Amino acid sequence: MAFALHVNIERCTGCNNCVVACPVDALELYTLDPVTNEKIYKVKHGKAMVLDFNSELCAGCGVCVEACPHDVIRLSGRGAVVSEARVG
Repeated sequence: MAFALHVNIERCTGCNNCVVACPVDALELYTLDPVTNEKIYKVKHGKAMVLDFNSELCAGCGVCVEACPHDVIRLSGRGAVVSEARVG
C-alpha cells in the first residue's frame, strides 16, 4: 500500500529526526546547491530545503510522525489518516 506524507515545510526546522527514525529509508532531507543544482546532505542556515518521500518504500508505521519534535508531519494512505501530528 502506498502512503502519502504531508509536511508543513514552513514550520519544519530541518532537524533530520524523521529521516533518521525511518526504518525503511523512505525519507531524504537535503538542500540544493544554487550553482550546480546538486544535492547537499547538510542543512544550511538551520533549515533543509527539500524533503523527498518515497511512498513505495513507506511502511506506514508513523515513526517519522512521532520523531518530529515540531509536529509538522502527517501520514495518510488511501484517503485515511494513519497518524497525524499533534496541533498545539
